[in-house]
Amino acid sequence: MIKTDKILHLKSCRGRKVRVVREHYVRERVPCFSSLCQAGCPNDGKVLPEDLTHYVVPDAEVVLNFLEVLEVRELQGVVFTRTACQALHSKGRRYYNRLRNLLKDPRHDCVLFANEFQTYSYCPREKGESQEAWQTRCVYAAAVWYYNHLAGVMNIVMITEDKNAVTQFSSLNSGVFVISLEDYLQDFWPDLKAAQDLYSSISQALQEKEAEDSQREFPEHLPAEVLEAGIKSGRYIQGSLKVSKHRAQNEAFINNDSLFSKNTGVLVFGSKSRNRAIHGDLVAVELLPKSEWKGKVTALTEGQVDEKMGEDSKDKPMPTGRVVGILQRNWRDYVVTFPSRDKSQSQSRNSQRILAIPWDRRIPKIRISTQQADVLQDHRVVVRIDSWESTSLYPNGHSVRVLGRAGELETEVQTILTENCIHVSPFSEAQLREMPVNSTEKLWTVDPAQVEKRRDLRESHLVFSIDPQGCEDVDDTLSVRSLADGKLLELGVHIADVTHFVSEGSLTDLEARTRATTYYLADRRYDMLPAVLSSDLCSLLGGADRYAMSVLWELDAQTLAVTKVWFGRTLIRSSYQLHYELAQALLNGEEAEVPELARLDSEERGIRLTELIKALETLTHVARHLRAQRDQGGALELEGVEVRAQLDEERNITALVPRQPLEVHETVAECMIYANHWVARKIQEAFPYQALLRRHPPPRQELFSPLVDTAKAAGFTIDTRNNKALADSLDRAVDPQDGLVNRLLRMMATQAMSQALYFSTGSHPEDQFYHYGLALDRYTHFTSPIRRYADIVVHRLLTAALAVEEGAELVKPQSGNKELEELAGHINSRNKAALLAQKSSVGVFQCLFFKERDPQKDPCCVADAIIYSIRDNGVLVFVPKYGVKGPVYMTNRDGQVVAVGSDGSCEWQSGSVRRYSDYISTTSCCGSASFRLFDHITIRISVTTINCHADTLNLQIISNKPHCSAAPQQSFSQNRNQMVQEVVRLAEEAQEKAALKPKLSKEEREFRQSRSPNLYSLLEEVRELALMDLEAVSQICATTA
Repeated sequence: MIKTDKILHLKSCRGRKVRVVREHYVRERVPCFSSLCQAGCPNDGKVLPEDLTHYVVPDAEVVLNFLEVLEVRELQGVVFTRTACQALHSKGRRYYNRLRNLLKDPRHDCVLFANEFQTYSYCPREKGESQEAWQTRCVYAAAVWYYNHLAGVMNIVMITEDKNAVTQFSSLNSGVFVISLEDYLQDFWPDLKAAQDLYSSISQALQEKEAEDSQREFPEHLPAEVLEAGIKSGRYIQGSLKVSKHRAQNEAFINNDSLFSKNTGVLVFGSKSRNRAIHGDLVAVELLPKSEWKGKVTALTEGQVDEKMGEDSKDKPMPTGRVVGILQRNWRDYVVTFPSRDKSQSQSRNSQRILAIPWDRRIPKIRISTQQADVLQDHRVVVRIDSWESTSLYPNGHSVRVLGRAGELETEVQTILTENCIHVSPFSEAQLREMPVNSTEKLWTVDPAQVEKRRDLRESHLVFSIDPQGCEDVDDTLSVRSLADGKLLELGVHIADVTHFVSEGSLTDLEARTRATTYYLADRRYDMLPAVLSSDLCSLLGGADRYAMSVLWELDAQTLAVTKVWFGRTLIRSSYQLHYELAQALLNGEEAEVPELARLDSEERGIRLTELIKALETLTHVARHLRAQRDQGGALELEGVEVRAQLDEERNITALVPRQPLEVHETVAECMIYANHWVARKIQEAFPYQALLRRHPPPRQELFSPLVDTAKAAGFTIDTRNNKALADSLDRAVDPQDGLVNRLLRMMATQAMSQALYFSTGSHPEDQFYHYGLALDRYTHFTSPIRRYADIVVHRLLTAALAVEEGAELVKPQSGNKELEELAGHINSRNKAALLAQKSSVGVFQCLFFKERDPQKDPCCVADAIIYSIRDNGVLVFVPKYGVKGPVYMTNRDGQVVAVGSDGSCEWQSGSVRRYSDYISTTSCCGSASFRLFDHITIRISVTTINCHADTLNLQIISNKPHCSAAPQQSFSQNRNQMVQEVVRLAEEAQEKAALKPKLSKEEREFRQSRSPNLYSLLEEVRELALMDLEAVSQICATTA
């Protein structure tokens, strides 16, 4: 090791130049991370493969400005130097962390070379040499060292944007090529159009970067050290900026729980007060004088559905402030629409600089430099923000890729995925090579070694699954049997042993960790695991031998108290693969055909069927007891709207069935909750500070205000002191004349709930482990490892806990507390993204259903709605027929109000509107009309299309009376099976027509359902059949039989 001096020229906090001399040590043995190395370098971790044609070494400027291009997976053998890494660090921690994550990711062939610590590649900075020239010289020296170190067997390409460097270094060494990034992409990767387009977009954005004007549009941000001192002293408030969805131009909030007793946060009013902060940024805010405080607006705005807000604060000013600095930028990929030329607010004919409009209304317009402005009009484009200077009203950015024309289904789905940061590319060949093979040529069989290690339940236990019809990823099964001559019962929950096939740290594990969950959209899904696992070897299919992780309880047959519990790895064979409707029919004593018994003779079929029904009845009895126990503790029964799509073998949707509440749903759910609870106890006791659990914090009391006030208007009292009081009061809030009242109250209670979160037990005190909704002291997720990565982590923790119990030495959980808490945060964010994407996807199809219909003529566009909230200029309603919530305005833009005629019909007339606590009234020349909470009204549904944003449903009142067809809804539910059969027939006809069209691509077949028939067409058929009388439906079904 050789000591040398490193001279740095820095700036002090006051702006003075400071010369700093530091000791610097260099040595010969520095890891090269190449598999071609013959010098015995200590290459631990990821190494570059030897089957490449060259290694590429980017200089500091390329890494600074074009890191996005280097992130393209096809670019292999990239050597990042410490010199370039340090240059990127000076740009900001966000960019530096991005490079670190890239280097850690084994799916990318790139490494970091510590060139400044290698004796023969270290270059001291010469006197008078610019920093940029010195950095380029350092990177070139590193490239030459690599070529010589590998004895010339691998060519080295140095890429740079410095034309002088190309001229100076290109002819110095025959094995080291120095070219520009543009030439490198064109010559070495001519077919990699995505990387070339990205390079062009970034280059143009850099060339046309806005020059600073003398006039500033925003004040400069305060320095970091000033912000830090101000936050510590209490002068400034730190928090994440949350822009209002419905009033994005004016309202944004900073939530800081420690400031105010009611957690109201700080209002940032107007775009100027945001000072270039964007939704999601971590900012520092200075409070304004109380005389300048403002209140929230409580009037309805376009597109508003529901907001989590406490009491209305129109006349209640709240703390108001302005942004003085940004602590951390949290920019992401944004989807924008290039407006039509006549709509573009600011563009130059020469520079082609366009103000693109983001799909998310909370994001400001982004100025994009492009040469394809005309081609991209009315297209959705993914862009990234580069900067937002104080002299500009808008941020500057560059385009990344084009999604398609606005309004097309596939474009809108990809927009939803991008906006929620969901990136699901096909599984790579390297990942698929890790998978076991199960084909007709080579069938997968149980490993005899595993039979010895596992508890074999194939002959001793009656195991069965109960899932939605057509389910492929069966990750849980159940068993129940009598022991000790009927004195004991054994309840078993058996979960797919995914961790047997997915080793920790493997490529498949890393991909599953990145995705964190399976993403379900209205017409497709994106699996967390490859299909060979999710739909085959990890799916507990009927009649197939499968590996499982099991929990077995011995219960007293009379009291159902637990006498013993066993955890471990098992080998099972599911005897029956039931769906919910079939299991419920068996429990109800109805005639039902069990496919597994179809080929048996009548005597054996009867014996087996009796055995199965007895097991289902016993399971139901146990589940009722478990639910009663949780009810005593305060478990909540909340309300939601769920529609399930039936799929055929080709994963095409064949029918749309609204989920009907069945007791068997609760039976299965209670068993899964019970298993999750016991596993949580087990891993937390084994690893008190490193267990992954799931907590549900109590909701903030002010969020219950709308629920309490709404229930009071109906004559009910809602007690929100704790979950037990809330559950009991919701059970009592039943209107015998209108069952929708209790359903709406439960939906409002759901809206007030906080989000359940994964966490590491070492990061929170034990009194915060509680799950408010389930009324359990400890809870986790163990029962769905096929579609949730959290369950895979819990499986590994349970395996480690069992190993500790068996006396194994030096058994540790996979992660420390800090790493586990970071992983929990990642999973929480991905789960939230999955829920938002699913909700947005359903919204797209709801709009598609109504978009092509004439709202004035089509009866499907008229429906019954119930009022559940009063606002200043309208009401919020729920439409049970379609599961839609939205605003109904009592005033329009012309100042007119809703006037009600003698027959209940509504029209717009001049007048006034007045809001009260439980109703809103309008006054016009026709007289006065009142609209109260829980009133049923008739509304007309249409679609509002705004090209730059998502379509929205428009609900307009047409009568203050209930819709005439609202009553027969129950008949439709009772006879839905006949209508579903008709939908299936129509879907099959559509499939036959689709068979004549070109087949789907490999990617479409593997990662999503086909487009024909899609959810939109099925929704259309279901709604049309819903309007037909039962006799007509019977005739249709008889005709098609």
